[in-house]
Amino acid sequence: MSHLHSTPGDDIARNAAANAAIERIEAGMTIGLGSGRAVWRIIELIEEKFRDAAPIRAVYASNRTAQLARAAGIQPAQLDGNERIDLALDGADEIAPGLALLKGGGGALLREKIVIASADRFAVVAEQRKTVERLGQTFRLPVEVVRFGWRDTRNRVLNVLPTAEFRHRDRDEPYLTDEGHFLLDCDLPPTDDLERLGAQIKGIVGVVEHGLFLGMATEALLGQHDGSVDVRSV
Repeated sequence: MSHLHSTPGDDIARNAAANAAIERIEAGMTIGLGSGRAVWRIIELIEEKFRDAAPIRAVYASNRTAQLARAAGIQPAQLDGNERIDLALDGADEIAPGLALLKGGGGALLREKIVIASADRFAVVAEQRKTVERLGQTFRLPVEVVRFGWRDTRNRVLNVLPTAEFRHRDRDEPYLTDEGHFLLDCDLPPTDDLERLGAQIKGIVGVVEHGLFLGMATEALLGQHDGSVDVRSV
C-alpha cells in the first residue's frame, strides 16, 4: 500500500486549507503545530500575517517543524504541566466519517498525539483527497515501538494486526522517530470498533503509541483543487 504523490492540485488544496487555518489563529495565542506540508505552509502564513502583531507561541510536535517555526519568528512554548494550547493544527494521512484520523506517515505520531491531547481544540488541515470511507484504505497504520526487543514486540503486534512491516529509511537504515523509537507499518483490518482495536494495540507490551487518532479532532479544514475549503465539524 503506497503513499499518494502530491500534485499541483494538491498544492492549491493544501494552500486553501492552510489559509482557512490562519483565520482561526488570533494574536497572542498559544498553538500546537504538528508536521507535514500543510503545517509548514501554515507557518509561512503566520510569519506573513502576524509579523507586526502580538507574538504567536507554539508547541512543536517534530524537530523539522520546530526549525521552520523558529526561523519564522514563532516563539516556542513548553508543555510544562501548566501550559494549555488554545488550538492544535495538524495534517492527516486519512480522514474517515466522524473525523476519525489515521496519522503517522511522517513518523511524528507520538509527539503529535501528546500535543493534541494538551489542546482545547484540534483542527485537522488537509487536502480533500485524504477523505476515505474507512481508515486503512490507502495507508497502513504506524505503530511506534521501543527498540529493545522490538522483534518480540512485533510478534505480539501480529497477534492483533495481520501485518507489521519494519520501517526503514534509505539504504536499509532503521527509521527513528524524534523520540528514538522504531516504527511498524501495519495493515488495518476492516472493523466497526476502532476504539477497541486501538486499546488492544496500545496495551501490547513494547508499543509506545499508534496512529489511530479517534475522537480528537473538533474540526476538519479540507482544501479542494479549485481553492475552496470544505469545513467539517463534530
